[in-house]
Amino acid sequence: MPKRPSPGLPTREQILDFIQKSPTPAGKREIAKAFGLSAQDKILLKALLKDMADEGLIDSARGRAFHKMGGIPKVTVIRVTDVTDEGIALGVPESWHGDGAPPQLRVREMRGKGAALGVGDRLLVRTEEAGRGWVAHPMKRLAKSSEQMLGILHREGDRLWLRPVDKRERRETIVSDAGDADAGDLVLAEKAGRPPRITARVVERLGDPFAPRSFSLVAIHKLGIPDIFPESVIEEAKIVPGLDLGDGREDLRDVPIVAIDPVDARDHDDAIWATPDSDPANPGGFQAIVAIADVSFYVRPGSAIDREAKKRGNSVYFPDRVVPMLPEELSADICSLKQDQDRAAMVCHLTITASGAIKAWRFTRAVVRIAANIPYEDAQAAIDGKIEHPLTESALKPLWACWKALYAAREKREPLELDLPERRVVLDEKGRIMSVAARERLDAHKLVEDYMIAANVAAAKALEAKKAPVMYRDHESPSREKLVALKDYLATFDMEFALGQVVKPSTFNHIIAKIPDETVKPQIMEQVLRSQTQAYYAPTNTGHFGLALGSYAHFTSPIRRYSDLIVHRSLVGAYGLECAPPRLKGGGKVDIPASTKLTGDEAERMTALGESISQAERRAMEAERDTIDRYVAAYLSQHVGELMDTRITGVQPFGFFATVETIGGDGLVPVSTLGTEYFRYDEKSQSLVGEESGDTYSPGMRLKLRLAEASPITGSLRFELEEGGVAGTAPRRGGKDRKRLPMGRRGRPGNIRHQGRRR
Repeated sequence: MPKRPSPGLPTREQILDFIQKSPTPAGKREIAKAFGLSAQDKILLKALLKDMADEGLIDSARGRAFHKMGGIPKVTVIRVTDVTDEGIALGVPESWHGDGAPPQLRVREMRGKGAALGVGDRLLVRTEEAGRGWVAHPMKRLAKSSEQMLGILHREGDRLWLRPVDKRERRETIVSDAGDADAGDLVLAEKAGRPPRITARVVERLGDPFAPRSFSLVAIHKLGIPDIFPESVIEEAKIVPGLDLGDGREDLRDVPIVAIDPVDARDHDDAIWATPDSDPANPGGFQAIVAIADVSFYVRPGSAIDREAKKRGNSVYFPDRVVPMLPEELSADICSLKQDQDRAAMVCHLTITASGAIKAWRFTRAVVRIAANIPYEDAQAAIDGKIEHPLTESALKPLWACWKALYAAREKREPLELDLPERRVVLDEKGRIMSVAARERLDAHKLVEDYMIAANVAAAKALEAKKAPVMYRDHESPSREKLVALKDYLATFDMEFALGQVVKPSTFNHIIAKIPDETVKPQIMEQVLRSQTQAYYAPTNTGHFGLALGSYAHFTSPIRRYSDLIVHRSLVGAYGLECAPPRLKGGGKVDIPASTKLTGDEAERMTALGESISQAERRAMEAERDTIDRYVAAYLSQHVGELMDTRITGVQPFGFFATVETIGGDGLVPVSTLGTEYFRYDEKSQSLVGEESGDTYSPGMRLKLRLAEASPITGSLRFELEEGGVAGTAPRRGGKDRKRLPMGRRGRPGNIRHQGRRR
């Protein structure tokens, strides 16, 4: 049967039209098939496509699919660069070779494909040109790009190398372009070249990596935390100090409301007041006020400040600086509740019974004048009679009396109580480390915390009463998988843990209370903490397991948490708390959005918003933790070679981690330094056990270790066993007290068995 004659080569215009209209990537094979080309024509087509590419008419993407030059491949990888107020993600091609800036694509919603999209996310997308712009249809969410690298330059011979600051990354990369940076500089670089020859190209010089103020800078760049406000936000923020407080506010300026905060607080979200209730219907009860900065009055939906705050999600606090959610004109000045200054506040009025139950609540917008900003330590000392304070009788004593009722209710509720210390880094005026120590936990801290919890509960219940949107702070009960792991762990201490019971926070409190040996209590509390789920923000209520509360929302920190701002806006709408727009103090209107209540669009997007701010919170926690680790390592770097009192915090097949008592800082003791015998890793007890000697390394074990290395840049420590002596004692496990165990000799390669297998 004779072959059907080929219609001949298509024209350049026909090929361009086909490439643009094809619903799938169009390569040479697809073009040939579409135009019914013969084998001979396919050879000519190849030459024609090469000519078109040389002429700048088309370009090729991965997989040899073609697209119009200046356009975008049908299937490509994009990086999300912004999310609009309407929740629409905008992205740009990750690889762009066209003229000018890369085009922006509107990303269609990813239904059923996991968490909401955020800035920095990478997607494999199918693209189409729609109207005057481009639309991206997500096919798959990809891992975050690792193309940017943060590290320190060092020179070997005539070449520069990039040493990463991430302690999990040990490989160095040769530098192909250092720009104006040189050896010793902390730099931000991007990957260049192709495997197997990947090089680093420096894109930004960040300065001296060993300057204390660089430690937070490392975390900011490593995790991509936005730390520079756009010009539009700065311009809006400049207007705020010149605004009045709006009309229609409750006047509470004569009430001696006080703000009790850390001595080094950068902003003041909240202030409190209480007095005995004179109502006979509430015998022995109290009236209390929790006054919170009225951020929603200044940060209105749709404004430039609001868009940036939503993107940041929260403030990030470091020992040397804060990366605020709001510009300093708001966060550190006009919104901050400062002594003797008239301030706009959202106020929660509470009626509390003698037993500490919240009997009633109401919310108002008010003007307040804080009677005093008091550090925790001073408030506690005044109550203890150690110092005199002018507000002790009028403000502090009534607050403490009401708190005793709230605390009694808390004890009855039995929330999770884990007494794990928080580290505090103290710097001098030049940013040098003066001390690192555990932060003291005072009754004053508990007092403020319980007033805040009461207001947060009231906010959630008030919104529920109106069937208004709530951004809940959810904390679910532990998963069965984690409870099984905890049961196995507790069994090594001869402690029972029944899986069939209804698990409550009090279940864990009772476990901790039964521990007779105070030396192992911290490690068991850490294991209990690890068994808990991570709290998050969402518009659906699952309760707060840790606090033993059925309804809970964050209301008390709108200066530093976007979740609280959402709750404020919802309260404004639900309870008609809108007040007149602010005016310039000298007279005249200002061009800002009129409404301060939650918009319909915000209400519809609560799920995505909750996911976004939860992600931002986790990012902030990681940044703060990593920075503290770097400060601790810098502080300890002056003591390399010294013996230190440590406690084992974790054991892995490759060694164990120990933390320096009192100040923290985890360091590794590699199994290779433990001697010549094999060590078996026991998963249930999470211990390393010497097969011949029985030498055991278990979590909680206290021992003296020599600090072998401290790296301020990575925040990592490395320890060695004390030479020629007893290393430590093991805690009570398996119903027996182990004796002091001699450790193996140092300096020889160690070996390990894991569950009977050599590793």
